[in-house]
Amino acid sequence: METPKVFESEYRFCLILWEHEPIKSGELVNLCAQKLGWKPTTTYTVIKRLGERGVLKNENTVVTSLVSKSEVQTSQIDEMVEKTFEGSLPAFVAAFTRHRRISAREIDAVQQMIDRYRRENGDD
Repeated sequence: METPKVFESEYRFCLILWEHEPIKSGELVNLCAQKLGWKPTTTYTVIKRLGERGVLKNENTVVTSLVSKSEVQTSQIDEMVEKTFEGSLPAFVAAFTRHRRISAREIDAVQQMIDRYRRENGDD
């Protein structure tokens, strides 16, 4: 199943939802007013829209997500790499590292991910 599209302002909403779920819609409205400056009608519209797209469910005024933060992030990265870098992961990494300092700890963490991927997928 493909992860539903979540746009930028919806993603900020989802960050609040993921942190507090399950949450009553009224409480979510209050949090969105505090953290995003949204009016109640805006929050209810986003809840309805994301519900229709299968991102969340709102049952008996309790809102819970149907997709995880990591699923949405992975989908967004996949889309960006495909659209911007013609699907090339090396081109993405080169662009990312060109103007950003990466610590030794981050390099080690990425290397561990690559090593784990190779072990799990039998690529040597």
